[in-house]
Amino acid sequence: MATKVTDDQLIVDWIRTPATADKGFRALLDKYQQKLYWHVRRMVLVHDDADDVLQNTFIKVYRSIDSFEGKSSLYTWLYRIATNECLSFMERNKRHRYDGMDGEGEDGVLNKLQSDPYFDGDAVQLCLQQALATLPDRQKQVFLLRYHDEMSYRDMSEILDTSEGALKASYHHAVKKIGEFFKQRETF
Repeated sequence: MATKVTDDQLIVDWIRTPATADKGFRALLDKYQQKLYWHVRRMVLVHDDADDVLQNTFIKVYRSIDSFEGKSSLYTWLYRIATNECLSFMERNKRHRYDGMDGEGEDGVLNKLQSDPYFDGDAVQLCLQQALATLPDRQKQVFLLRYHDEMSYRDMSEILDTSEGALKASYHHAVKKIGEFFKQRETF
């Protein structure tokens, strides 16, 4: 019986073959660019930052496609690279801030989003982003992957290199904190 070849396997094979590398990379972008953009955007918030992180993600993917072993799905591997790029970006930004002058925290998130010409959310979405800004990084990541991307705990476990039980606990704590944040606001 023949083994079924998936689209992702074809894409990886095309990228790895010099004659079809451009075709393969375009196919990869067509299939995953939008999903990864929104994953990145939800973590870094601002469109321009998301574009930069996404570009770095795809550069890493292109340079390291030969190291993709197929032990996880291509989707999971891409999300792991994108997530790591987001974390690196956020860590770099933390190191370059000055106390009291960085515009971060709840008000900073609100200001960033309101000034971003690509943000089209309403007051509830702004409040959600403020609530997310108060979460520890791990809880924020897990919440975003589960809530927005509807990712399984199994896939998250591969991406974040953490047990499913720990991820479930992080998600539970994040949801509880977000609910408390909304209750304190009592505006909705």
